[in-house]
Amino acid sequence: MALALFEKLKAVVTQFCHRFRLVNETSTTGRPRKISQIDAITLALYQHTSTRATKRSVYEDFKEALDCSYKTLVVSMNASAPLCLRLIALLMRLGKKDAHLVKYTDATDIPVCLKKNADSHKTMSALAELGRSSKGWFYGLKMTLTRDAKGRMLAVRFTSANVNDRDIFRTINKDIFGIIVADAGYVSKTLENAMNIENKRWLLIRPYKTMKKLMTTWQEELYKGRFQIEFDFRSLKLFHGLVTSLPRSVNGYFANYIHALASFVLRHAVA
Repeated sequence: MALALFEKLKAVVTQFCHRFRLVNETSTTGRPRKISQIDAITLALYQHTSTRATKRSVYEDFKEALDCSYKTLVVSMNASAPLCLRLIALLMRLGKKDAHLVKYTDATDIPVCLKKNADSHKTMSALAELGRSSKGWFYGLKMTLTRDAKGRMLAVRFTSANVNDRDIFRTINKDIFGIIVADAGYVSKTLENAMNIENKRWLLIRPYKTMKKLMTTWQEELYKGRFQIEFDFRSLKLFHGLVTSLPRSVNGYFANYIHALASFVLRHAVA
């Protein structure tokens, strides 16, 4: 089962790596890699596609075939993160060209440890902050994502948990056009004026229940579609291992986030 999934993932990774020329395995300088770049990417995606909680469990699945130490596996998987990030960026760029007219933007909490451990947490202390979500207070980061109505991820950004949502919204959507739908947390006349461009971009923000603002039937239908981005966040956290407290370095944390996003973006290709 594990080998079959690995081979399926490797075929997809190889296809994308060749298409975008992401790797060069023919280098004659330096010591030969124990794990090739394509295999390292595949193993990382295997972890996040198969819901393996740790790299140790990946090592246990493949240790007989790997012929290397656990440390080498960890280093190789973390080192593959920049390649996965390039792949995500390329796919998002392609997605923008064929994107659906309607887009959705929202943010979600990314805790790096339990709130009670925030004062003693050191690994992400330079980046993590105390923030508040619909579920309450948390210590960590915030991920803001824009996707279109067809499910294509068009933009993503990680920030400290206390950064203003409206500022992030402006940044990640500056080159995205069409109708961008957001929830009531983004209510701001200033934001609307800054983002709206006649015949190119229209920002549709759901009003607060206490606001005296009329809503048309078609606007309500667009708002209803916002549940899709909530499902994306749920899938990323429950089935792709986005949230973790296990890494022992900043690089380890961000490698985890990037690999989770990459496995999510490629989920249809390996279905």
